[in-house]
This record gives sequence, structure tokens and C-alpha cells, in this order.
Amino acid sequence: MTEDQISQPAGPARRAAVLAAAAASAEVAWRARDQVLRTLWWPRRVRPGQLRPYPLPAGKRSFAAVLPPGTALCVPDEARAAVIDSAERLLRGEWDVLGVARNDLVRPDWFRDPVTDRRLAQDRYAFGIDYRGDDQADGIRQIWELSRLHHLTLLATAWFLTHDERYARRVADHLGSWWRENTFLSGVNWTSGAELGIRLISLAWIRRLLDEWPAVAGLFERDALALRQIRWHQQYLAAFPSRGSSAGPDAIAEAAGQLVASCAFPWFRESARWRRKSALVLERRLIRDTFLSGTGRDPASDSVCFVAGLGFVAAVEAGASGHPLRPDAWARLCALADSAAALVDARMRPPRQGDSEEGCGLLLDPPTANPRPPMLALAEALVGRQDWWPWFPADAASSLVGAMAGSRCQVEGRPSQRPSRFAEAGITLLRTSGKDEIWCRCDGSPHGYHGVAGRSDADALAVEVRYAGVDILANPGTFCRSGDDGPSARGRPAQAREIELLDDGDIARWTAEHDEYAALDRPARHRRSVLLDRASRSIDIIDQIDGGRYGIRLAFLLGPDVRAKLEESCAVLDWPTASVPGAARLELPPELRWSLHHGPALTLLGCGHCVPGLPLITRLEFLEAGKSRKSAVSRQALSWTSSVVLSDKAPEIQAEAR
Repeated sequence: MTEDQISQPAGPARRAAVLAAAAASAEVAWRARDQVLRTLWWPRRVRPGQLRPYPLPAGKRSFAAVLPPGTALCVPDEARAAVIDSAERLLRGEWDVLGVARNDLVRPDWFRDPVTDRRLAQDRYAFGIDYRGDDQADGIRQIWELSRLHHLTLLATAWFLTHDERYARRVADHLGSWWRENTFLSGVNWTSGAELGIRLISLAWIRRLLDEWPAVAGLFERDALALRQIRWHQQYLAAFPSRGSSAGPDAIAEAAGQLVASCAFPWFRESARWRRKSALVLERRLIRDTFLSGTGRDPASDSVCFVAGLGFVAAVEAGASGHPLRPDAWARLCALADSAAALVDARMRPPRQGDSEEGCGLLLDPPTANPRPPMLALAEALVGRQDWWPWFPADAASSLVGAMAGSRCQVEGRPSQRPSRFAEAGITLLRTSGKDEIWCRCDGSPHGYHGVAGRSDADALAVEVRYAGVDILANPGTFCRSGDDGPSARGRPAQAREIELLDDGDIARWTAEHDEYAALDRPARHRRSVLLDRASRSIDIIDQIDGGRYGIRLAFLLGPDVRAKLEESCAVLDWPTASVPGAARLELPPELRWSLHHGPALTLLGCGHCVPGLPLITRLEFLEAGKSRKSAVSRQALSWTSSVVLSDKAPEIQAEAR
């Protein structure tokens, strides 16, 4: 399908297109301005090895925002032991970076990629490095992650808890090394504003945690190079903020880092201006990029924890300096935490939406694979938990940041029951309660998220099913036009809208549709209903395509622990080695030809042609040992009969029925 075959938008869509065009023009102007400024900044670059002696600036500098006496005693014993264990590993040079076990961190090379063993150029002008496409920047994620200095915040935490001189000495050695080898605008560690923002947060907390160490002033406020580095970072962020479609979480990381640094290190003549500007940007970004329900406009699940963590840390720093953020910014941070708590499954795992860069704004505990529990522990310390939140333990970060905040921020209007629907983001959860939870995410998301990078990490009409936190299956929904072959499971994202949500006791049903195919020569519309029967512990997925006759493909990607045996249009699934073993029967639409494919994910693929008006019904029935199963025939009739009568307006159901 070519672009000129698609009808032009009308009404609200046309107005949105005009606004988008205007925004695009402004963005082009900003990018042109940034490019000119980058060229003009070339003479300001400091090459490695060319650092000249720099006199200590005049004036008295002190660090005021310290932790209250006795804070170390607030850290739980288990968290304390974990921090010390990781700190001992770091003294041996061992650290896990983005899933790569490293043992070379006694004297780190800040420019070496441990995956490829390549060393990126240390002396290249930062603005001349194309880190998205340059061959020399293939391993930039590993290099950036180490230069966030999270391993030093953990070592500083270990010193704060133990006063063991070895930890402080290692922090001082690594900081001095980083200061000297990463001179202003030289190398890849000056190519991303978000990385600079996160690094500033780390520096503020290293200084805070080492406050009682006798040599700490000589490491920061009495060290001329440290002062230059802290100022260089903030000058960069003030001059080159992320804007427009590429901003998103990066802009929040930059604003949070600038705010933390300008509050913690108010040692420069620009500090007050930097503080005011960054606070305003952070408040606006939190409100603009977060729906009232707390879901982010960037649909990637892990970005919620990243943004909330950055926002909470910056808000606490601003409050401690006497310049608190506005109440509506705190309300959005609280909403982010509530939505994160509501969306997790039985194992505290969020929906699988978007990419995960394992982003973390402040690390005071050993890294974890799942960022939700640490973020929620921090939120509990700062805004309190709701009764329906899942349980998780306190850790070092929540204890220390909570102690710095002093008291919890009281936010009104929080949900008293766990929400199951987030209409603005198009996310609906159908779930059971109690043992062996059935968790089903349905996606009717408004793709593009109003200019946040135009991303569609969540797919229209997608369905994701878990059993007791174990991934069972996922269907990517309908997300492309594919020309003559009709609707397909690969390609360009489509728009969707929810048209029904009913949740009444044992039965919960969600229905959505998209009309992206209305622009085809033979217009078509895809409608999907998902029905959860809590009594029989089964899920029906009913697809109907109205309009032209097209070839279709329907795919179900099975979880990594799931085994499958396919016989014609029925598959028997089991997961005996998962954390919670189980089994299920998957009845597939007999109108399609089904095959089982082994690849990165075990996939059941059905191919055939749709008959307009004829539903394709998929049933997933979980089997319980020792219990009889209800008849499947009556369930099919119930599923389809209850989904063909649809209202145009979905009732507002904000909390679980069970």
C-alpha cells in the first residue's frame, strides 16, 4: 500500500496534522540552531592530556544537603548485606554491566567495550561522533553505562554504612581517573545529554554519602578539576537540551540531573538560573509526558520506572534545597508509581511493551533485573503505599532518599482500589485474584503518543497472557498494511480504539477495533474481543474482519518456558520447569491452517483467508490437576454471543471486580 493511496485526514485528524507540521518546522529550526552551536563550541573543547593547571576559584563552597544523623541505621539488614557484598566484588574489579560480567574494574578503561574488546576514540570531538551509526560507536551502551558512575554510588553507599576506608579510596581513585580522561567535549561520554544528567545525580550522591569522610572536600569543592567538570556538565545541559520528537525520557534525565546538580552544588554564578530553568522543564515534562492515570506517553514499560525514579530523586533534592517542585508534579510522580503498582503481575513484572535499556537514575543497591520493586520501594518512602499495592521490601535507596526527604508528600485523589483500565494509553488488564493469577493485557493504544518520538512500541489489539507470572502467550495484534496480501502481523503500526469494557463478577470482556484498513481498495475493519471467564479459568480471543476478503496470518508467540504439541487446530501447552508449573489447552480457529515454528520464540502460526463477518475464535483454557473441565462448546457460544452486541461507549470501569 503506497502513501498516495491513503485518504487525507479530515476534521480533528487534519487539525492534528497541521499542528504536527508546525511542530516539525520548529524542531527543524531548533536542530539547525544546535548544529551551528556545536560548530561554534569546537574551540572550547579540551583534549585529553592538554589540561592546564587551573586555580581554585575564589569564594567559599560547602555542601549543605547532607543526610540526617543516624540514617545508616534505617537501612534494613538484608539490604545492607547486599550492598557490602557488591562493594567487595567491586574492590576485586567485578561488576555486571548490562548483563555482561566484567572483572576489569580495578582500573577501568572508560572507553573500552568489553563485548567487542574495541576501544573507542578518546580524543574525538564529541559532536563529530555519530553514535547511532558510526562504526566506532557500536559498543557505546557499555561505555555509557559505566560512565554513569553507578558503581561508585554503590561503593559510596557501602562507605556510608561501614566507614570502611577501602570503599572511599576506590571512589576517589575512579573519580580522579574519570575527571582526567574525559575532558570537556572529548570522546563518547560527552555525546548524550541524558548521560550527563544521570552522571550529575551520581556525583551529588557520592558527595552526600561520603560527607563524613575527611578527604571528601578535596575530592569535590576543593578540587579545581572537579569543579570544572561539574560546571562543564551543567553548561552542556543548559546549551543543548533535548527537544521535540526525540526528547521523551532523555529530556527528563537531563532536567533532573541539572536540577539535582544546581541544588546540590550551588557554587557557580549560573546555579540559580540553572535551577529555575531545569525545575520548570522537569515539571512541564512530567505533566506533558505522563497521562493523568500515571501511564507514560512513551509506552515502553521500563521507561516508567526510569522516569519516576529520576523525578522522585530530583524532587527530593529540590525540596531539600528549599525550592520544592509544584504539587501537580508530585501528583504525576505519585500517579506513575500507582500505575506501575497496578500493572504488575504476580511476580512483579510489568507488561512487555517496548524496548528496555535497563535505565536507572540513581543506584544505591546492587542492580536488579526488575526495576519495579526498587522504584515502588522509593515511592512508598516518599508518597506512601496504597492498600492494594503488592508487597516488596525496603532497600538502601528507599531508606536513604526517604531520610533525606524527611516526610512523605501527601497526594490527594489516589485510587483506593487497583485500577484495571488506563484508557488514555489504551491498556486494559483482565485478571483473576488469589492463587495462580491469570493476567491478560489488552492493548487498544493510541499510537504515536502525541509527538513523543512518534513511537509505537505497543501494538494495536495486542494480547499478552500470563499464568502466575509465567509468560504463556502473546499475540502482536494488527499492526500494518501489507498491500495486496491484506492485514498481516508485520510492518507498520495501526491505530486502535476501545469500544467496550465490561467486568461483572466471573466474566470480564474487552473489545476494541481499528479502521486502518478503511483506506484500502477493499475497505476492511478488524475488531477483537477478549473474554476472561474467572470461574472456568479460560480466555477467549475473538477476531472478526468486516469488509473485503483478505489473506490473513494469526500468530501466537509462546513464552520461553512453554512447550507445545500441535494437532490440527488444537495445541496442548505445558510449562513444567517454570517457577509455577502448569498446563493449558489452546483451541485455535479451524478456519486457518496451523503450524508450529521453532525460532527465537516458539510460535503457532495460522494462515488462510478471512470470511467477512465470520469470527475466528481462539480459546485458552488453563488445566488444573484433579479438577474437571467445563464444556468448551457452551463457552464458544457464550463468547461470541456476548461480543457481537457492542455499545459505542465503553463504561468507565476503574477498578477490579474481584
